[in-house]
Amino acid sequence: MSTKINLLPWRDEVKRIRKNQFIGMVVIAAVLGLGVVFGGNVYLQGMIDHQEHRNQLLRSEISRLDTRIERIRELERTREQLEARMNVIQELQTGRPQIVHMFEELVTTLPDGVFLNSVAQQGGNITIIGVGQSNARVSSYMERLDGSPWFTDPNLDVIEVRDREGIRVSNFTLRVRQTSPGADNGEGA
Repeated sequence: MSTKINLLPWRDEVKRIRKNQFIGMVVIAAVLGLGVVFGGNVYLQGMIDHQEHRNQLLRSEISRLDTRIERIRELERTREQLEARMNVIQELQTGRPQIVHMFEELVTTLPDGVFLNSVAQQGGNITIIGVGQSNARVSSYMERLDGSPWFTDPNLDVIEVRDREGIRVSNFTLRVRQTSPGADNGEGA
């Protein structure tokens, strides 16, 4: 029988074993730590890439919507211009019979001995320049204009009495407002 005697101090052997175990655990912890950091980095980078993709998608959608909004604004401006044109055309269509009635009334209200030199219209105001054989005939013309459903508020601006070839005449300028008889009750002209 042989006896084995360990000459090495047993404490050094335990220290070495523990040191090796500690180094192994540190290496495993370092590997696990690096794995967690790498995995976290990959996960966060994936989330960042996903969010950047979403942001890019939102930017492209916003750009597309901005283009559509601008197109809508252009269409609204075009619509407003068309509506303005339609309103002008409608006013012209509405005013076309009024001018006929105005000239007809100017003629039918004109008494004998009164002659018109010019008629000018600005908006609803009409300026009439003419010659009458007397002040009474000019006054009669003003009364007839006032009685007409197409005119109102005749106002005599100027009346000058002159001799023309031995005949006494009255040059006059009067203003009258044009009305539309059907406009009050909604019938139109």
